Amino acid sequence: MISPRVVAFVMAGGEGRRLRPLTVHYPKPALPVSGAYRLIDFALSNLYNSKVRSIYVLAQYCPEPLLRHIAHAWMRTPARAANFVQPLLASGASGLSPYKGTADSVRQNLHLVDRLQPDIVAVFAADHIYRMDVRQMIDFHRERNADATVAAIPVPIECASRFGVISADQQGCIHGFDEKPQAPQSLPDDPDLAYASMGNYLFRPEVLRQALAEAAQRGEHDFGLHVLPHLISTHRVCAYNFGANKVPGLQPHEERSYWRDVGTVEAYVAAQHDIAGPTPRFDLHNTSWPIHPLGLAAAPAKAGRDTASVRWPRVSVAKI
Repeated sequence: MISPRVVAFVMAGGEGRRLRPLTVHYPKPALPVSGAYRLIDFALSNLYNSKVRSIYVLAQYCPEPLLRHIAHAWMRTPARAANFVQPLLASGASGLSPYKGTADSVRQNLHLVDRLQPDIVAVFAADHIYRMDVRQMIDFHRERNADATVAAIPVPIECASRFGVISADQQGCIHGFDEKPQAPQSLPDDPDLAYASMGNYLFRPEVLRQALAEAAQRGEHDFGLHVLPHLISTHRVCAYNFGANKVPGLQPHEERSYWRDVGTVEAYVAAQHDIAGPTPRFDLHNTSWPIHPLGLAAAPAKAGRDTASVRWPRVSVAKI
């Protein structure tokens, strides 16, 4: 199968109100993780490691810290025609109105899709901690001949009201999408779990363009609330099971299919604990699937007693 041309939009414009006071003057995607990274580095690294190298970052709320980080860590090498990480900021100076929602932020930048003529448009969230080989999702999208594909993961039913909840058949075709429902629907075979959207989408460019134009005409501006529920009634939309995704280099102590939405202060602190310690649930020291950013020489320091497990050449280790 010939590799498709992919353009990615990373949605990094949200306020992160549930993370206040941390986000009063700071955008959620720029919050630090383990001292060395920012939240957005996980989405950018997954795309970069998956050979998706045409990446636009859509920024809006308190953008300066995010723009500084991208300039320092992700724009260190000269951009080429199909190899770049480029922030896009809506402002009167650029001729763009303030973004009214996730879908509107992509709609206002569709001229970039027209310019690059990709086979697939990826729209990814900027504020989750996880590893993902996006190529496997792309293969699924093409094998299913889908117009749109949503990455999905089972979550505890008591947490599901924070996400878009998906109903899908055994082939993965979505027939229901309910954004942040008060009474989420459980999985048919497990009443304790619901099938949640991860906020990562793939689209046929022409389908995305039409869907966003129609949503704008209806005065609707959000992917989860408006675009996807409408799209499943008119097009083939599939759910990609994140549990089937495999990345190299995972250690035995790591949690498989680790994915965390750090939308609250409690979740943010819990994720920091997941990364800490000698046997973390999510290990940052993975040379086979590194979390960049490109401006760092190595992952953060790791505390522990086993010096033989250190795999980074520039790390010095003191036994505890």
